[in-house]
Amino acid sequence: MKLWTSRYIVGVLAGVLAFTGCAPKVETKAPDPQAEKAATEKAMQRLDEMKFGMFIHWGLYTIPAGEWKGKYVRGIGEWIMFREKIPAAEYAQLATRFNPVKFNGGEWAQLAKDAGMRYLVITSKHHDGFAMYGSKASKYNIVDATPYAKDPMKELSAACGKQGIDFGFYYSQDQDWHEANGRGNNWDFPEKRDAQIYLEGKVFPQVKEIMSGYGPMRLIWFDTPGLLSEKQVTDLRSMVKSLQPGCLINSRIGHDKGDYAQTGDNAIPIQVYLKDGKWEVPATLNDTWGYKKNDNNWKNPRDLISKLSDIVSKGGNYLLNIGPTSEGVVPEQSQEILRTIGKWLAVNGEAIYGTGPSPFHMRDITWRATVKPNKLYVHILNWPGKKLRLEGLESQVTKAYFLANKAEVPFKKAGAALEFELPEKALEPNVTVLALEIAEAQPKVADGYRADQLPAKLDLHAWVARMRGEEIKYEWTTQSATGFKSFERETNGLSWYPYKALDGVYDVEITYACDDAVAGSKFRLVAGRRREPNPSAIDGVVEKTGGKFVTRKLAGKLTVKPETETISLQLEGDDKSAPMKVQKITLVKSAS
Repeated sequence: MKLWTSRYIVGVLAGVLAFTGCAPKVETKAPDPQAEKAATEKAMQRLDEMKFGMFIHWGLYTIPAGEWKGKYVRGIGEWIMFREKIPAAEYAQLATRFNPVKFNGGEWAQLAKDAGMRYLVITSKHHDGFAMYGSKASKYNIVDATPYAKDPMKELSAACGKQGIDFGFYYSQDQDWHEANGRGNNWDFPEKRDAQIYLEGKVFPQVKEIMSGYGPMRLIWFDTPGLLSEKQVTDLRSMVKSLQPGCLINSRIGHDKGDYAQTGDNAIPIQVYLKDGKWEVPATLNDTWGYKKNDNNWKNPRDLISKLSDIVSKGGNYLLNIGPTSEGVVPEQSQEILRTIGKWLAVNGEAIYGTGPSPFHMRDITWRATVKPNKLYVHILNWPGKKLRLEGLESQVTKAYFLANKAEVPFKKAGAALEFELPEKALEPNVTVLALEIAEAQPKVADGYRADQLPAKLDLHAWVARMRGEEIKYEWTTQSATGFKSFERETNGLSWYPYKALDGVYDVEITYACDDAVAGSKFRLVAGRRREPNPSAIDGVVEKTGGKFVTRKLAGKLTVKPETETISLQLEGDDKSAPMKVQKITLVKSAS
């Protein structure tokens, strides 16, 4: 071991026992309000036009890569220190082995460009407290603590600039398992802490560093604000905006101080979502964020492209994550998936970039819509056969054609609907886009079909849900989710996210299939907020269906309020019925 590395570890062994904030206090000043407002509005417009970005989780956790001392650790890879309660000093020794000699910032930026991504966000410091850039505020960083001894973020930010990709940093501002006054590490440090010491000693200096040393910072992506006070969060925001007024801040800074809304991880709203302004979905290519060597649950490019269409049609941006290895290599599967998406966008990007959300509410999972002046784009997610019926469009359609080959598509008026004549099979293996030229600048939609007018009977398909857990899978052939395994931690299930779309009391139906031999498990459907003591719930039993899909009404009613965060379905007690296949739940608004 090198002498400097030995000295560093000795310092860590002492330093992790108590962090006293040795860095000089960083004064925050209020930014000029008018300059901030103008710069933020311009940046928000740019973010809305870009639609698609790359998220990168990269850090010391890529060395254990999902295993600790020979034991597989369930859950997301970057949380391994927390899951296993690894002592901070022991975890810090991973730095002596972190040497990403195969890292190439130009290749990473090129991959983002090939994928059609317009912006990139990478972890400058995750919850483990390790800085992935050369920090003067803490020696616990990639330059001072690793054999690599270089700052990869300078190379990556410069490469993104050359490719025309907006650059941003992720920064964990409250949760820090390496520091006594950071939140989260209760196995090394007392639960009582002084967050201000941590903020002044590490967070404020490091945020100033990343906002000052890497060129134009298009956005800063904070995470898990936890117990920070409103004043502390306001001071953090003021620091960012005083240094770069046009740098956007996500809502996870806390206390409603963000510029745009962040959904939960892999959480897509069930309908068009405009009530909280611009929003973004952070999502993964497989189950984890940080690299995990045995996580090969790669999502199908068709699913990801469909999700991109779905998210953009609802008014959001898609921030899709990759997890490079400790050597700095992006897994080949990730590269192949992203380049497949990029090839689709090269043909169909007109229907994504710079578009507005769907003017229609979503009735099923056949198609989604985006708009531009005098154009409506119909994204066909599930090919309906030789005819596509589009109900509720009152605008005159002057021309219809596929983006893929520019071939015109015959159509006719059929009552209150348009019927398009399609080929028997889809033009593309993923999503085929039908472009409609319309007479009006913005489409006119009939009453009862508009995005803000949900029907009394609403299907929540499994495909729209977040699939929680490693074993649960989506089957495109049956359009159902299966693999409802139960565990002490990370139990599998489905979660839907209303995001203020629903308000009422609902009767509930479930459409599913279950072989008779595995029927009998109990399940629970819950609508509520995180840690809500008494959420609205319906309990049921997985009954036999002979393996065929059936729709059954559940006993009881479900109350969903505008503040309801999730509607979740999972097995209770045992998971004998884990192989059941769930297509959807249906909410029917109750008259009573």
